[in-house]
Amino acid sequence: MPEAIDLLTRNEELEVVEAIRLAEGQTSGEIRVHIERSSVAPHFDRARELFHLLKMDNTKLQNGVLIYLASDDKQFVILGDKGIDAVVENDFWDCTKDAMAEHFRNGDFKQGLIAGISRAGERLQQYFPWQNDDTDELSNEISKG
Repeated sequence: MPEAIDLLTRNEELEVVEAIRLAEGQTSGEIRVHIERSSVAPHFDRARELFHLLKMDNTKLQNGVLIYLASDDKQFVILGDKGIDAVVENDFWDCTKDAMAEHFRNGDFKQGLIAGISRAGERLQQYFPWQNDDTDELSNEISKG
């Protein structure tokens, strides 16, 4: 698998960022993507660590979502904040994970991320609809490790 820096072209990164902007236009939820090559820690634990480092646990409604991808490890995690976990069913992210995994298996990381972001926005809209006073609390840029 390519290095995280080479995983997406600059244009593909811009398309992913635009997908985040569009998804957040449907929901008050905040969506971020983090890509790194590998993790020594278990992937879920690393995603939780990044969630905190990226200040995703500081959103007003506790409705941040991190899509974490460890490219060399061929692993990804979708992690939602406690505001989301308090209101959604246990398998809330399963259809999002399935849609992403299909694209990742085919080597289409951009489309996999966009599918996950779009699905997350749609799913969050039900519980956290966009409000007129919503502000973009977190950067939409892809962070990299």
